[in-house]
Amino acid sequence: MILSRRRLLTVGSTALAGAVVGAPFIARAQQAEFTYKYANNLPDTHPMNARAREMSEAIKKDTNGRVDIQIFPNSQLGSDTDTLSQVRSGGVEFFTLSGLILSTLVPAASINGVGFAFPDYDTVWKAMDGDLGAYVRAQIAKANLVAMDKIWDNGFRQTTSSTKPINTPEDLKSFKIRVPVSPLWTSMYKAFEAAPASINFNEVYSSLQTKVVEGQENPLAIVATAKLYEVQKYCSLTNHMWDGFWFLANRRAWERLPEDLRTIVAKHINAAAEKERVDVAKLNASLQQDIAGKGMIFNQPDPTPFRDKLRQAGFYSEWKGKYGDEAWAILEKSVGKLV
Repeated sequence: MILSRRRLLTVGSTALAGAVVGAPFIARAQQAEFTYKYANNLPDTHPMNARAREMSEAIKKDTNGRVDIQIFPNSQLGSDTDTLSQVRSGGVEFFTLSGLILSTLVPAASINGVGFAFPDYDTVWKAMDGDLGAYVRAQIAKANLVAMDKIWDNGFRQTTSSTKPINTPEDLKSFKIRVPVSPLWTSMYKAFEAAPASINFNEVYSSLQTKVVEGQENPLAIVATAKLYEVQKYCSLTNHMWDGFWFLANRRAWERLPEDLRTIVAKHINAAAEKERVDVAKLNASLQQDIAGKGMIFNQPDPTPFRDKLRQAGFYSEWKGKYGDEAWAILEKSVGKLV
């Protein structure tokens, strides 16, 4: 068939118009209405990031592509302090941060780290999903941040040593132990009459290797990934502190989301947190076997004498004064009398 020039131009212009009109619709289908950054300080292989990827996909699907949460693991967007500043200013929309570090901004956020307060995970989740978590979230809100309902798990901290297992509080007397730069750690180990040294984490391995300190304390995942079993012989499962990650949102970014989208996003973030808790518990169980296979000797001391020692030394009374009567009463409601 031979088309006239006019017909050809008409057909061509119609096709072109269709293509031009159609293009924006295709782009809009692919372009999210809300693209938010989520930063964390853990390796890409950690259960937190595995569950975050699932969470992001589920949110994208349930919001019909309107919300796209992009994940930046392994401190890609800066140190904890830098990223906390960014989430406060709105440069980053979401961030997971340890309550022990968040306490530089929100003092009450470190209350879950009080030494030997939590005997087990059941007590942790009952408190953090209940009144204690609600209290801390309310304090976080005063800093113009939104904390999701479910806190993610970092784990209980354990004590390692190159010289001896820690079985009783007496074993900590004069024990040279590396601690993070934090008054909560320093005051606890001083109460045990130990010799705490505040050393940045990037210097921990060399400090243990050169015997500047005898031991350190961290969750098993850190002991494994930092290869501390190469410079430490004993691992005492003291469970002396529990630590978790609050999933924080910039308030303005959170409130920009329509209410129906906020409901979907919060639902999937909280569901991912609960799955990550199960993952971390399994990871800790397998890590103990792995580390023992590399020659580390494990023991599990009774926490009661340690708690008694802290009570006698005035540690709990000191921190009750710092957190205030209301916060302390909520903590003791969950874990029992400490003071």
